[in-house]
Amino acid sequence: MDYMKKSVKDVDVKGKKVLLRCDFNVPQDADGNITDDKRIREALPTLRYLLDEGAAVIVCSHLGRPKGERKMKYTLTPVAKHLSELLGREVSMSFDITGPDALRLCSEIKPGQVVMLENLRFDPGEEKCDSEFSKKLSSFADIYVNDAFGAAHRAHASIVGVAEYLPAVSGLLIEKELRVMGGAMENPEHPFIAIMGGAKVSDKLGLIGSFIGKCDAILIVGGMAYTFFKAMGGSIGSSICDDKSLELVKDLMAHAEEKGTKIYLPLDTVVSDTFSNDGNFETVEAGHVPGTFMGMDIGPKTVEKYGEIIKSAKTIVWNGPAGVFEMPNFSRGTEGIARAVAESEAVSIIGGGDSAAAIEKLGLENKVTHVSTGGGAAIEFLEGLELPGIACLLDK
Repeated sequence: MDYMKKSVKDVDVKGKKVLLRCDFNVPQDADGNITDDKRIREALPTLRYLLDEGAAVIVCSHLGRPKGERKMKYTLTPVAKHLSELLGREVSMSFDITGPDALRLCSEIKPGQVVMLENLRFDPGEEKCDSEFSKKLSSFADIYVNDAFGAAHRAHASIVGVAEYLPAVSGLLIEKELRVMGGAMENPEHPFIAIMGGAKVSDKLGLIGSFIGKCDAILIVGGMAYTFFKAMGGSIGSSICDDKSLELVKDLMAHAEEKGTKIYLPLDTVVSDTFSNDGNFETVEAGHVPGTFMGMDIGPKTVEKYGEIIKSAKTIVWNGPAGVFEMPNFSRGTEGIARAVAESEAVSIIGGGDSAAAIEKLGLENKVTHVSTGGGAAIEFLEGLELPGIACLLDK
């Protein structure tokens, strides 16, 4: 029951200094312009709540992988500028993280004001979860609020270290992640189906395993399907295959049968003679991929069959695309799945990563119950693993 955690609404923040950990790891172009501000916008409800309640907010985040060095291409300055525009109030940018500039800004901050610390990963103490760095960081505030679900599976200083020195609660974004995903895994309405995609079975073995016995059906899509077909003696041509997982796949299939969870595999496959949008492509029966061809997408019969199963579901969890959806000729499978999920009456959870990108690209994010903000964190949470950044928060 990792999701019964105190949120920012369970503590009094009036007149307090709050250290707010966000996930502002946003994509930027060569000139440092932010190309997608979704993660910044997602932090706004928690930020506005804190400011409305009379808190002084000290925002911190990582950006990129500077590996403990001050590399200015990873500075948070453009994020602070963009955040002030979105909030309609000044966000003071600190030159350092725990140095004299941060100390000055954080000691002078008043309720209703916002300070942003420089990129946490400029200090090697962040990723090492160094106690000295954690202590300095926490000395700026009275309360710690974590709203960076995408980083909750990392035991870093700003995620777990500071929770040893400050009362730690979740922000509104994490609160929603825990409520929706925790509720779905703890007490799902049936039929409960999982749609599992992505390239490698080994990356999702734990997740598929955790759905067996809980789900009524698991629909396999994407690159991992070819590992299933090969394990069952099918021909997959030059398709991607996780050869190390062939025996594990057989065990999974047997375990699913024993537990009464039906595993569905694609009926047809769109294949191409080259890994590009310009290759010769055709649709063949799944498990019968010609020698030099590779599987690139699920075919129309699979989309139709899976669509019927999705339509009857009451709870859906989807993680991983159905094909190489970045290439227009092989995007139809993922699109078909996305539309079926969006049109269903079910509680639908999109588990971050590429499936979230597909839903957003199609403009369907408002037609599903929840799009998770955490890729790896979402997978680990759905698997039932303990996330360090959630475990350290105060229980309700």
